[in-house]
Amino acid sequence: MSDSLPVAELLERLARLEASLAERDAMIAERDARIEALTRRVGELEALLRKDSRTSSKPPSSDGPVKPPPRSRRQSSGRAPGKQPGQDGFTLRQVTEPDQVIVHSPVACGGCGRSLRRAPVTSVEARQVFDLPQVRLEVTEHQLEHRRCGCGTVTMAAPPDGAGAPTQYGPRVRAIGAYLVGYQHLPYERACETLADLLGVGMSAGTLLTVLARTSDGLAPFLAAVRDRIAAAPVAHFDETGLRVAGAGAWVHSASTATLSLFCVHPSRGHDAMAAAGVLPVFTGIAVHDGYTPYRRYGTAHALCNAHHLRELAGVLDADPSQTWAADLIRLLCEINDMARSARADGAEAIGERLLAVYRQRYDTIIAAGRAANPTPPGHRARPPAVNLLARLRGFATDVLRFAHDLRVPFDNSQAERDIRMVKLRQKISGGLRTWTGAETFCAIRSYLSTTRKHGINALEALTDLHNGRTWLPGTS
Repeated sequence: MSDSLPVAELLERLARLEASLAERDAMIAERDARIEALTRRVGELEALLRKDSRTSSKPPSSDGPVKPPPRSRRQSSGRAPGKQPGQDGFTLRQVTEPDQVIVHSPVACGGCGRSLRRAPVTSVEARQVFDLPQVRLEVTEHQLEHRRCGCGTVTMAAPPDGAGAPTQYGPRVRAIGAYLVGYQHLPYERACETLADLLGVGMSAGTLLTVLARTSDGLAPFLAAVRDRIAAAPVAHFDETGLRVAGAGAWVHSASTATLSLFCVHPSRGHDAMAAAGVLPVFTGIAVHDGYTPYRRYGTAHALCNAHHLRELAGVLDADPSQTWAADLIRLLCEINDMARSARADGAEAIGERLLAVYRQRYDTIIAAGRAANPTPPGHRARPPAVNLLARLRGFATDVLRFAHDLRVPFDNSQAERDIRMVKLRQKISGGLRTWTGAETFCAIRSYLSTTRKHGINALEALTDLHNGRTWLPGTS
């Protein structure tokens, strides 16, 4: 009699073992998938923690107290640091005609001690002190005579401009108030304290608010002129940034050129805000921006900001030093920019076609290498930053290299970023804006002061002219 189990029972046991193994294999596969997903997530979070102002669009203020070492791609100019020979300096120098001269005579001889009251003067050494006189308000009274005609009618003299009430602040005081809030970004209370401490002007916050409103009201012709000129420009820069208004999130949109600035505030970041600003819907030039999708509806062509690309490429390298394609592309973009700068200095309109073709071939080769090293994940898995960056660099290569094909186009969108930076500075100093009217006033005054500064006009003088009824307009200087 055999001790072996029946074949049927053995087959049944084998089936149970195979089912158990299959279940275990499924559990292991599920665990491996979860480990892979968690590993990928940890890598993404570590990459976020490593990001700073060098490797992303984060502002330098977000780097914290431990600043990353600078990473400059500028080549040495061969010049010594500091002021260069021939440049104007800012040394305090004596003037030939001082406002006041005070003579100081020695009383006694430093040798024998005799009186020097009748001694002859052999030489004079001048020492000048530059200071401000005590500042006080100057009050001008306008007396409006009432005269009676022979017919019995009494007629009052017409008051001059700026004297419409028994008392009021003059244009320069109003301009200084607008300057402190609109240019130096002080809160209203601190601006009033500054006016009181420096000028002896006891202005209330409510009065200063009215001054700012009057400043904005006088800018309607200026804003219309700037809007039309930017819309007609062959190349213009566009950007947007967040701002707290009335306790909620809002967006300040900027449109600018080297000589013009326009700022508008809107609850939306997208098309509605761009339509309300009034520039992009009628703009027919080349729009320089950071790649935000709604911009693509406007303009005849686009140029992407390569400063953003250089930071993103640096971030890819920091996350994975084996991504050598990123270093290659950084070098290539900087090389093309140097060539474009040289060609622009020589008066050329574009880089030579043959050289452009070589650059484009190198560019495409580097992008292909990057795509090979970073394949698109299958299914609906999230795409890593390198994959997204490569897709943009490949899909919009013409816009990335626009600066080389048309030398009117800059390498980056720094013009817009410099212009809109003051919005963030204002928020850091004074916080958000309490009302939409206040936000619109801020944008109007910021547009005026940024534009006049680009034309070399002193901000305080520009505001003084405005309050004197002589608002500066583009094309007047």
